[in-house]
Amino acid sequence: MQAPRQLRKQMIDTARLLHERGWVANHDGNLTVRLGANRFLATPTATSKRLVDDGNLIEVDAAGKRLAGTARPFSEFNLHRCIYERRSDVGAVLHAHPPKATAIACSAENPIERPFIAEAVVSIGPRIPKVPFAAPGPDAAAAVAPFATEVDAVLLGNHGVLAWGADLELAYLRLELVEHLATIALAALPLGGPQPLPEAALPKLLQARARAGLGQAADAATQHAHAYAAAPRQSASESASGGGRDDLVRVIREELVRALAGEESR
Repeated sequence: MQAPRQLRKQMIDTARLLHERGWVANHDGNLTVRLGANRFLATPTATSKRLVDDGNLIEVDAAGKRLAGTARPFSEFNLHRCIYERRSDVGAVLHAHPPKATAIACSAENPIERPFIAEAVVSIGPRIPKVPFAAPGPDAAAAVAPFATEVDAVLLGNHGVLAWGADLELAYLRLELVEHLATIALAALPLGGPQPLPEAALPKLLQARARAGLGQAADAATQHAHAYAAAPRQSASESASGGGRDDLVRVIREELVRALAGEESR
């Protein structure tokens, strides 16, 4: 079984977009998409994301063993697997080194852990934690695993960013949002740092996140959540021009309005 042509194109476009935006250098970063219970589409190791194409994409099993293609699998697949094992709703995982978010990942402080913009709570979760540094391998996966069901993106200490979502588009948009938040936070540091949202605001925002189907999809998730997670989306390259991003922004805006309306009626 080969991944559908459109999915392979989306993987190639996203990999190249990461390179174009300066979020990966050298052979950095990796992308995977879940194809089935024990099959994943993946970018190859030792290849610039600028050079990813249909000829070097591979398919691997849950152990990271190559099933199709000729390139070698990347060594950090265990990070991706630890998310897939804990999140049946996740269809794609991205790892990259966007400079500003990675600067925070390499620093003593984490000014983006506590949310300071409501949209970030709806899209990613109650916080953006920094996972302690661990060498690639089982230790790195064990460090990430506790956060897999709480949020949809983490900073990897002294490393970069890991983001995931129902599909490649959502995973990419969350990675983009983490870098955007890092940019804002670093700009705010000379002014005393970003002001976190009030703790009392988080429950309503997390309810909006659940209604939008943007968090973990439990067995009892609403039909609306499943419908949104399953809806076809544009590629990340189309998102850069506004298409896919508009879809996510619309859903987040609707849920924020609903959450705020609920507060005003109390």
